[in-house]
Amino acid sequence: MYILTFDIGGTSVKYGVLDRNGDIFEKGKFKTPQNDIDELMAGILHIKSKFEKKYDFEGIAMSCPGAVDDKTGFIGGASAVPCIHGFNFRKKIMEKTGIENVRMDNDGNCAGLAEVWKGAAKDNNDVLFVIFGSGIGGAVIKDKKIHKGAHLEGGEFGYMIISEKCDVLSDVASPVSMAKNVAKRKGLESLTGEEAFKLAEDGDIIAIDEIEKFYFNVAIGIYNIQYIFDPEVIVIGGGISSRSDILENIEKGMDKVMNKIKIAEIAKIRPIIKKCKFRNDANLIGAVYNFIS
Repeated sequence: MYILTFDIGGTSVKYGVLDRNGDIFEKGKFKTPQNDIDELMAGILHIKSKFEKKYDFEGIAMSCPGAVDDKTGFIGGASAVPCIHGFNFRKKIMEKTGIENVRMDNDGNCAGLAEVWKGAAKDNNDVLFVIFGSGIGGAVIKDKKIHKGAHLEGGEFGYMIISEKCDVLSDVASPVSMAKNVAKRKGLESLTGEEAFKLAEDGDIIAIDEIEKFYFNVAIGIYNIQYIFDPEVIVIGGGISSRSDILENIEKGMDKVMNKIKIAEIAKIRPIIKKCKFRNDANLIGAVYNFIS
C-alpha cells in the first residue's frame, strides 16, 4: 500500500508516492494556482490519475501552509495560497478524489516530523525545528509529537518580538529581509538572498555587514527559543540550510550573543544546533509520518 502525498507551497505543489517507511517512489511538482481552488483540485486529480494504476493508494497525506486543523478539515490563518482557506479543505479533497483516508498538517510541522522520524533529530524526543525562508516558522516537538498550541500557532517563531521597536524575528532574521537591507543600502531595486550571499563572498563590505547582523539576529532568536522550551536540539531548515557554512556562521553569531549576556554565569546553556537532513523532501516525508501516526 502507498500514500499519495502533496506539499502545497506558495510557488509550487510538490507531490510524491511514498510508503509507510517514508521511502519515495515517485516525486515531482506543478505550479501552485494560489487563488483558484478548482485548478488546484484539477492538479491533484491529475497526479492521482497518473499513478493510481501503478500504485494502490491507502490514503492521501497533505502538507499545507496556515493553521491546519486535521480534526475539522479547515485551514485557518492566512498564507501565500489563499484558495485553501475558509472551508473544509479535507472534505473537498475526499469528494474530488474519492479517497476517504486524508490526513493533513501544517508544512512546518511536517518538516519537523520528518527530522525527528528519520532525520537530524531521529535520536531526540524534544526538538525545535526552525525554518528560515521569506519569514520564520517551524515546529515544537515534545516526545516526538507536535505541540500545536491552543490556537494552532505553535512554532510560529517569526512573530517573536525582539526589540523595543517591536521588530519581530522575521523582520530581522530571514534571508529575504537581509537581502532587502543589502539592496536598500546599495541603492538597488531588489536582491535575492543568494545574490546577497554572493556579494559577500566577493568581498562587498555592505553585504558582509548585513549578513553578520543577520546571523547575530538568528542567534538571538535561537537563544530565546532555547530558554522557552529547552529542547535537546534545535534543527535548522529552509533554503538557507543548503549553505555549507550555515552552522559555522550561526555559531559565530551565538558566540557574540553568549558574550553579551549580562547573566551569562546563570543563563549559560548553549543551544545544540543541527542542520536538517531532508530539505525539499522533508514536508512529504513528514506528511506521511503524520498520516501513519
